[in-house]
Amino acid sequence: MELFSFYNVENLFLPDPKPVHKLDPTRSGLRNWDEKRYNNKLFKISHVFQLMKEDNGVMPFVIGLSEVSGRKVLEDLVEMEPFHSQYGIVHYNSMDERKVDVAMLYDKSKVEVIDSETITFFFEIENKNTGNYDTTRDVLFSKIKYKGEIINVFIAHLPSKREKDINKPKRAFILNEVRQRIMEIVDADKEHVILCGDFNENPDDENLVQILYNNDHEKVLMNPFQQLFSTRNYSTFHYKSGLLYDQIIMSRSLLDNKTLTFQDAHIFNSEKIRSRTRNFEGRPFRTYAGTRYLGGYSDHFPVFVKFKSLQ
Repeated sequence: MELFSFYNVENLFLPDPKPVHKLDPTRSGLRNWDEKRYNNKLFKISHVFQLMKEDNGVMPFVIGLSEVSGRKVLEDLVEMEPFHSQYGIVHYNSMDERKVDVAMLYDKSKVEVIDSETITFFFEIENKNTGNYDTTRDVLFSKIKYKGEIINVFIAHLPSKREKDINKPKRAFILNEVRQRIMEIVDADKEHVILCGDFNENPDDENLVQILYNNDHEKVLMNPFQQLFSTRNYSTFHYKSGLLYDQIIMSRSLLDNKTLTFQDAHIFNSEKIRSRTRNFEGRPFRTYAGTRYLGGYSDHFPVFVKFKSLQ
């Protein structure tokens, strides 16, 4: 068995230098983000994967991450148990205004990275007579080899829903660009594809339904998180609403494959990483609630898919 996982880790920043004045803005945008809180955050994230390993008997061979700031935080993370410096890092600094990126960790004993690049997007700023552009988080693309098979991995963290969802056209544009690349890989190269991320949309939203089909309306990709969402399983919450923004989508070639065959999909919502507060029972135990430090893991649960490894 093999696991492929994705986790929005909620603002993994290096500790802020001490401000000269109390009201000085911080690099992270977090309140009192010091060495102690940073180390606790690293421990919490690594503990999540330790729990995942205990439950499933194996660590994920690939992990997609979002809301990480810079490579150093990833280097610090993979030195900890259960990674034991056995995991490689694929990361690029994006032009996101908050300086948060997506990244990929991979088990170096199982995975070879053949190629990687970022897909960067620029959007014109509306109603502003300037030469500036609005930037967002890059989509990370990696071509990897696992037991002789090529898998093309896309990791995304799409623009957030806010202010009457003004970012919906941006998400549609990004997903359409990614879809075109995926269809070319599937049609021309006949290679496997996995697309994972925090899409800021649920599996039944139009953008995420359309991405599953090619131009001939044939279903080329599958999204096992559609079924989980239909049975009210959620990875994050906004006020009273349960959401399943975190998903792993894959080419149908992985339904029946000699090396990796899709088995099932999961939201890793272990009791140990859930909120301790009765009002938020069943929700992720987050690091911050607004400016208030809670000391938890993340405001998202990680998600993963299981594969049967047939070789």
